[in-house]
Amino acid sequence: MSPALDLQERPTIRLRPKAQKRLLNGYPWVFSNEIEITAKTKLLEPGVVVRIEANDGQPLGTAIYNRQPLISARLLSTSAKAIIDEDFFVAILKRALTLRDTLFNVPYYRLIHAEADGLPGTIIDRYGDTLVLQVNTAGIENLLPTLLAALDKVLDPKTVVLRNDTPSRLLEGLECYDKVVKGELNGPIKVIEHDATFFAELQEGQKTGWFFDQRDNRKLAASFAKDADVLDCYSFAGGFTVQSALAGAKSVMTVDRSQTALDLAAMAAAENGVADKCTFVKAEVFNYLAKLANEGVTFDLVIVDPPAFVKSKKDLQQGSKGYRKLARLAAKLVKPGGYLVAASCSHHMDIDNFADQMRKGLLDATRTSRLLFTRGAGPDHPVHPFLPESEYLKLQLYTLD
Repeated sequence: MSPALDLQERPTIRLRPKAQKRLLNGYPWVFSNEIEITAKTKLLEPGVVVRIEANDGQPLGTAIYNRQPLISARLLSTSAKAIIDEDFFVAILKRALTLRDTLFNVPYYRLIHAEADGLPGTIIDRYGDTLVLQVNTAGIENLLPTLLAALDKVLDPKTVVLRNDTPSRLLEGLECYDKVVKGELNGPIKVIEHDATFFAELQEGQKTGWFFDQRDNRKLAASFAKDADVLDCYSFAGGFTVQSALAGAKSVMTVDRSQTALDLAAMAAAENGVADKCTFVKAEVFNYLAKLANEGVTFDLVIVDPPAFVKSKKDLQQGSKGYRKLARLAAKLVKPGGYLVAASCSHHMDIDNFADQMRKGLLDATRTSRLLFTRGAGPDHPVHPFLPESEYLKLQLYTLD
């Protein structure tokens, strides 16, 4: 279908009275209870590109629409006449690329961070000439061939991997799958971060293979590691471990329940010449922290960077207890005058609640403390200014007395 014909035949979604206020104020989502449901809207295919208008007919923009999830429409453009074609994606990609090239001197970063970069529910991570995409909306899934063509035009990647295996796809009525759609993968791929080399497993690892969001936080934590005994829990592929060792740590104990993650961390330690400082322990972190405390083992720097404890709003109460317990267990292992680094990547755990659970956990551990830093994700994970949900990563660094 030509772009002109696409615009002429584009269906219209009309909002209920007064429901346009948030869109006009910059919010990029429309919820199902804000839309007038008609016989025509019920027949629309999931992910169709639509014109959004207020109840009085005022044009509000162009969006992708799917009546199945609670977030039914996601804005692509504030223009109701936007043409969603290859040129549209090329413009978004070039804008994102210009920003990343300004921020970083090596091509290892998050290129597209969903709504904040103009592609709803879509993640694109760059590993040199390899790209990993994660598409979580039916609208972008429908447009995937056009997006891939735009990526070829802007970056001409050697390899492209689709990691479309997140549970959020099920809410959109999408299947989960992983596949290489261009080029090939032969084992772990190298990642360059702050002049250190790491390894990511792009098809079998977590998320898209590497957590670029913690790049600057790993460097921050490492600045407290000189001559220190370090404990890195939920280590994944060794980001905090290797940066701490390179910064002059005396020793680093690395703990994760995944042997694959520990193997990648060990590869990175060897690659960077710090393997002699590192030990790798396969264990459940909560149990292992309690074991270390019972044995009287302490560290100068303890890092806990767990996976999300709060995967949905219904998990908030239980997940909050988990962060409090983790803070208590970790604090007991910090030497007087040492440092505790704790993070949360739970979207539904805001910074105020996270900080509160940290305070309570430190109190439970009978430790006095001083908060030195509160940080978020790196700048390749920009925050949409009108979508607080996009500010998901929290990290706090304390010194304990």
